[in-house]
Amino acid sequence: MDPRPRDEMRGYEGRGLLAGRRALITGGDSGIGRAVAVAFAKEGADVAITYLEEDADARHTAGLVEKEGRRCLTFGGDLADERHTREVVGRAAEGLGGLDVLVLHHGTQEPVDDVREIGTEQLDRTFRVNVHSLFWTVQEALGHLPDDGAIVITGSINGLRGNKTLIDYSASKAAAMTFAQCLAQSLMERGIRVNTVSPGPVWTPLIPATFDEDRVEGFGEQAPMGRPADPDEIAPSYVFFASGRLSSYYTGQNLVPAGGEIHPG
Repeated sequence: MDPRPRDEMRGYEGRGLLAGRRALITGGDSGIGRAVAVAFAKEGADVAITYLEEDADARHTAGLVEKEGRRCLTFGGDLADERHTREVVGRAAEGLGGLDVLVLHHGTQEPVDDVREIGTEQLDRTFRVNVHSLFWTVQEALGHLPDDGAIVITGSINGLRGNKTLIDYSASKAAAMTFAQCLAQSLMERGIRVNTVSPGPVWTPLIPATFDEDRVEGFGEQAPMGRPADPDEIAPSYVFFASGRLSSYYTGQNLVPAGGEIHPG
């Protein structure tokens, strides 16, 4: 990618906000997920990350985490597979000695020019990855999360206002954001906070992997700030929601780092 995404949290200084915490971060091998993993490590957390197939990316993220003196477990595989997804949660909890924070960041998208291009196979995969796996992961994680645990789900600006070429993706992200609000209410008595980060355009490997050359060339210029974000600019939102010291009175909320595009809630 040119330019390379800034996703290593260089210059970020932790304050012990997550000292002793253990976090599972899905889709943590690159982009926003990598930045979140490194930020958590700098705040004192041990982490486990999942990735689809780029083992080199996962190893690089693990190296960045370990450089901060924290542990990083890596789990490869497809979270569209229910059995694999449920097993990963248990393996992460066992390997870390428990779970305190769950970050559901993984996702998939496939642009189209016409809604009629979305076949059943694509629709099914989009929702299995972006929605169904959230249910499976949370269902397994609730047996490990303490009563002061935190869940952070990645939404999207497209889930708030739609996108004419990311139709099934936008619908799935709207579902994910509503799922978070439902969880926030159902887990209130346990004290588990559930919140959402819904970024605008962010320069990550997903962009050149899924968009054509013309869209990549001008990516993010539609934002009021006139540019996309780097992952390093988004990761602090996850630290905020993961840290009880910072966000103990927040649940069912949505942060929208979108370069000046205004959306309520």
